[in-house]
Amino acid sequence: MRVSRLMLVTLRDDPAEAEISSHKLLLRGGYIRRISSGIYAYLPLLWRVLQKIEGIVRQEMNATGALETLLPQLQPAELWQRSGRWDGYTAGEGIMFHLQDRQERQLGLGPTHEEVITALAADLLRSYRQLPVSLYQIQTKFRDEIRPRFGLMRGREFIMKDAYSFHASEESLKQSYAAMDLAYRRIFARCGLRAVAVEADSGAIGGSASQEFMVTAEAGEDLILTSEDGRYGANQERAVSLPPPAVELQQSPCQELATPGLASIEDLCRVHGFDPTQIVKVLVLVARFAAAPAQPLLVCLRGDQQLNEVKLANAVSARAAEGAGALLEITPISNELLAAEGLAPLPFGSLGPQLDDGVLAGARSWQQRFLRLADTTATDLTGFVCGACRSDQHLVGASWEALLPQPDQRPQSLDLRAAQPGDRCLHAPEQTLLAARGIEVGHIFQLGRKYSQALEATFTNEAGSEEALWMGCYGIGVSRLAQAAVEQHHDEQGICWPTSIAPFEVIVVPANIEDPLQQQLAESLLTELLDAGVDALLDDRSERAGVKFKDADLIGIPWRVVVGRDAANGQIELVQRQGRSTEALAASALLEVLLPRLTTERCGLLGEPA
Repeated sequence: MRVSRLMLVTLRDDPAEAEISSHKLLLRGGYIRRISSGIYAYLPLLWRVLQKIEGIVRQEMNATGALETLLPQLQPAELWQRSGRWDGYTAGEGIMFHLQDRQERQLGLGPTHEEVITALAADLLRSYRQLPVSLYQIQTKFRDEIRPRFGLMRGREFIMKDAYSFHASEESLKQSYAAMDLAYRRIFARCGLRAVAVEADSGAIGGSASQEFMVTAEAGEDLILTSEDGRYGANQERAVSLPPPAVELQQSPCQELATPGLASIEDLCRVHGFDPTQIVKVLVLVARFAAAPAQPLLVCLRGDQQLNEVKLANAVSARAAEGAGALLEITPISNELLAAEGLAPLPFGSLGPQLDDGVLAGARSWQQRFLRLADTTATDLTGFVCGACRSDQHLVGASWEALLPQPDQRPQSLDLRAAQPGDRCLHAPEQTLLAARGIEVGHIFQLGRKYSQALEATFTNEAGSEEALWMGCYGIGVSRLAQAAVEQHHDEQGICWPTSIAPFEVIVVPANIEDPLQQQLAESLLTELLDAGVDALLDDRSERAGVKFKDADLIGIPWRVVVGRDAANGQIELVQRQGRSTEALAASALLEVLLPRLTTERCGLLGEPA
C-alpha cells in the first residue's frame, strides 16, 4: 500500500468540534470525517483498524463456541411492546430512532437486539437437547443521542459486537457468563488496552448481574471506584461502600430553631455549628411512567451524602404499580410544577421527613401520596436536624419515632447514596475506594428470563415440561474501542497504535522520493516486508522529509523505516513510534531485527498471537 493511494488528508490544527485528545487526533490524522452531528465516516485508515479489532473479536468469540449471524437493523415495534421497552426507548430515554412504514406499522432502528434474538429463539429452540447455544453479530447500531460528543465515543451510529446465549438452567448461564468474561479480557489485552472489569448497573437492558469493562483514561465519562487491594471494582452507578460515621448529635428534647435565610446545609452548619452528618435532607421529586399517573417521591438522605440517581430509578421501578409501564424520567419538584398541578407551594429549604401527603391533595395528574424512600445513612440516625416543613424553621433533636409514630408512615430504608472516593470498602473496612475515569468498551449481562418470559421463548426440559429459556447478553463497542485505544495510546506528536490493531505495522519513508537510490531501496524494502507477511505502507509522496515524518508520527504507525542519504551505503534508520527510539542498521538486517519484535507485539499486552 502507498500513501499516495490512501486519500490521506492530515490537519495541522485541532478541529473546533473536537474536545478530547483521541477525537482531535482521529480527525487530524485522516481517520474519520464528520458527516453530521454524531455521524462519522470511517476513512480507509480507520477501517483497517476496525477490521483488525473485528478479527480479534471474531477469533475470541468463535473460541467460546459462539456462532456468527446477522440480525435486521429495522425492528418491529410489536416485539419491543411485548418486552415492555418500546415506551422507555422512544418516549422515555428517547434513544431509539423510530418511524412508520407505508402501512403505518411502527418500526425502530435497533440500538440493541434482545427482542429480535429472543423471538428467533422462540421459533428455533424447542428442546433442552439444543442448549446451550450462543450467537453473535458485528453490525451498525443506532442511538438518538441528545448530545452526541467526543467523536466515536458517543455517536448516533456506531459499530458493535453483541452476543446472546440461551440456556436450560441458571448454572449453564453462569458458566457462559464466566467464559465470556475471560474472552473479553483476552480481547482487550490483545488489542493492547488496559481494561478494568467492574460491577455495573444493568440499566434498561435488565438482568440479575452485569459487568462493565472500562478502559482507564482521563477523558472517560464514567467514574469507576476500585479498592486498594484490587478485589473490588464498580461503576459509581453501582458502587457500594461504608459511609463515614456520623457525628453524634447532643441529646436534647426536640425543639424548633429559627433559620431565616438558611436554605442550604452548608449555611445551616456554618451558622449553627452542626455537622452535615447530623442533618437529614429531604428531596421531593416526581417519577413519570408510560402507563400510570406520575408518582411523587419523598427521598431522605444524610446531609453529607449525594443521591445516586440510578439506584433511585431502580428502587422506584421495583415499587411501581403493576401495569405502570416503563419509568420514563424522574425530575425534581419545583413550585412551578406544583402550580401546574394546581397545588400550593412548598417551603423548600425547610422540608422534613414528616411532610404530609395532604400537600398533594387535588393534584391533577399525580398520585396523591408520596412514595417515601430513605438511604440507610439517614434512617440509622437516632437524633438529627431536619426541616420543620415551615419556612425558615428547622427541628433540632428530631427522631423517626417522634416525627412519624406509625411504622407504615416511615420511609423504606435502602441504599440510595452515591459511593465516593475515600469511602471504606465493605469487604475490608481498612481499605478505601480509589477513583479513576473510564471509557466503557464492553458490558456483559446475565439476563435471566426477562425477555424469554415476555416473548414466550420456551423449551421442553428433561422432564418434558415447558419452561422459559435462560439468557445472557454480551456487548463490545468496536468503534468506541478504536477511539479508546487512541485515548490510552498517544503523545504530543500523535497516535501510538498498539501493533495488533494498527492500520499498518510499518511505514517506509524515503526522505527524498525523487532520489533514485532512495526510491529503489524503499521499494525493495516494501517488497521484502510484504513478502514476509508484514503489513507495510510506503510514503511515496513528493513532500519534504519533515512533513512525512510529522504525518508518520501523527497517524501513529508503530514502526518507521527511514531511507535517507545513507541509502547509497545500504544503511537505513529504524524508529519505534512508542518512545521514539532510533536505531541505525544495514538494510539487509531489517527483517532479522524487526520480525521478532513484531511477532511479540502482535500478541497485544497479554494475549496469544492473532
